[in-house]
Amino acid sequence: MDVPTPQPPAPTLSRRTLIEEVVIVLALSLLASAVFAILDLISAPVKRSVAVATFPTFVQFQFLKQLFSILFALAPVWLVFYLVRRSGEGATGIGFDGSRPGFDVGFGVVLAITVGGIGYGLYRAAIALNINRFVVPVPPEHHWWTFPILVLGSFEFALLEETIMSGYLITRLQQIGLVAPAAVVTSAVLRGSYHLYQGWGGFTANLALGLFFGTLFVRWRRTWPLVIAHFLVDLTAGVAYIANHHRLPTGAVGPLLAAAVGLILGAIVLFAWKPAPERALAQ
Repeated sequence: MDVPTPQPPAPTLSRRTLIEEVVIVLALSLLASAVFAILDLISAPVKRSVAVATFPTFVQFQFLKQLFSILFALAPVWLVFYLVRRSGEGATGIGFDGSRPGFDVGFGVVLAITVGGIGYGLYRAAIALNINRFVVPVPPEHHWWTFPILVLGSFEFALLEETIMSGYLITRLQQIGLVAPAAVVTSAVLRGSYHLYQGWGGFTANLALGLFFGTLFVRWRRTWPLVIAHFLVDLTAGVAYIANHHRLPTGAVGPLLAAAVGLILGAIVLFAWKPAPERALAQ
């Protein structure tokens, strides 16, 4: 007597959705290991005279490894967009609304000057007080791909952090039941915490950044300006690091002036500047 072969449950989602789900799960788990293993395999012959390390050394095929590292680091962003699409909220539910690109870019530039100035002042102060490590904000240098990877890496950090910490987390915390200030503080503390590897200056600067960006997100529900600002700050830091030959400029006037400009712009954005929709509602 033949025993019937057990079958999987009937799918409740479309084939396309299931394929996307499988790719996301693999990208968040073992697909990256498979890709890097293939790159290692083709970068050197397989024989006993060639040693391999169980921890990646990134010696061979550096450009491809850097590129795939960036792509796999964005898998959580893909997961977030997948989840909000399945829930019916869509990308606009977490602030990704492309209806006002001009405003998003312009506001992003203003925010970049604001947080860049304050962040630079705090970083220089933390270095002077010896409570922060010297941060190297660039990929390996002296390669043809250094600047392209710097640009892509800056975008990766910006899109990853602002999608998850601003758009997704604050929205979900509010939906769970936290009031807006508590959601913003929770997100900001977490943002500062994963920058503690830099030191107390990195924690303080990113805590302040989280509070500022979180407040703006709750007020305006737009994530693209935060992504653009974060991208511009990271890219500028990398370019400045290379241009200054790995040295910090001397003197206190520059950091103080940058922090003052940032604080003034920040005050204007928080207390005096209302976007067009807010002005319309206020009238």
